[in-house]
Amino acid sequence: MRAMRVFAAIPLATVVALSGCSGGKEPSLMEIRSSSSTPDEFAILPNKPLEVPQDLAALPPPTPGGANRVDPTPIADAVLALGGNPARLSGAEVPGREAALVAQTTRFGMDGSIRQTLAAEDLEFRSAHRGRLLERLVGTTRYFKVYRPQAIDQDAELSRWRRAGVRTVGAPPPLADQ
Repeated sequence: MRAMRVFAAIPLATVVALSGCSGGKEPSLMEIRSSSSTPDEFAILPNKPLEVPQDLAALPPPTPGGANRVDPTPIADAVLALGGNPARLSGAEVPGREAALVAQTTRFGMDGSIRQTLAAEDLEFRSAHRGRLLERLVGTTRYFKVYRPQAIDQDAELSRWRRAGVRTVGAPPPLADQ
């Protein structure tokens, strides 16, 4: 009987020991697995044919974030594929109808490294809120529970804006008792 208990405890001890081996990867709060073998992003745009140059040594060095030989205008191609007009894409200038919005949002300045700062802070937050051992073993999604304190209460915000007299055209009309 004692040997049976020891034999049953071995797999349990193995699972607990191996659960600590996954510490090298970035913490994930959403446990979503794709059932397909390729990302859906590749299905949106038609693929251009691949070209192999005669002299591979003559290829230019890669430019991360820049254009490449196969896809020199990726944004214009995406706009065209989605039914837009690529000719309306302009450089970095802001259209006149959006100048006031840009002026308001940048009135205190802009931080060029905001994405990197937020990514580092979010990684630290996710590392601190990894979840319990069984949640990690089973693959329970903890995203909504962890980020709930940072979420905006939509109903409270809608009521606040309506009390302030602001028209909320994107929201359903208020009920008769409100």
